[in-house]
Amino acid sequence: QVQLVESGGGLVEPGGSLRLSCAASRRTLSSGKMGWFRQAPGKERELVGTITWTGGTYYADSVKGRFTISRDNAKNMMYLQMNGLKPEDTAVYYCAAQGVRAGSYDYWGQGTQVTVSS
Repeated sequence: QVQLVESGGGLVEPGGSLRLSCAASRRTLSSGKMGWFRQAPGKERELVGTITWTGGTYYADSVKGRFTISRDNAKNMMYLQMNGLKPEDTAVYYCAAQGVRAGSYDYWGQGTQVTVSS
């Protein structure tokens, strides 16, 4: 199994930046994507973006142009650079990884809180 741990969350003012990290306990499947999700209070969990083994990315429209996902396969790490943060970005952010089942995110971190407020 793969254990995922997020870190880097905190309190930031609107317009500020944060960099989240996701550490995997072991190598994830090269055929599967990793992704960042977030869940705001009272709302359903939503996809922030995804990244393939080779670095191909996809972003939700709400974060496109502001957030950047990257990964370091040698270190089993994934990152989420968040710039131009808005209050609407306030949420618990989760990293996830796909397993054997196609299209399914089978591994999840515990989440890290990001609060954007003045």
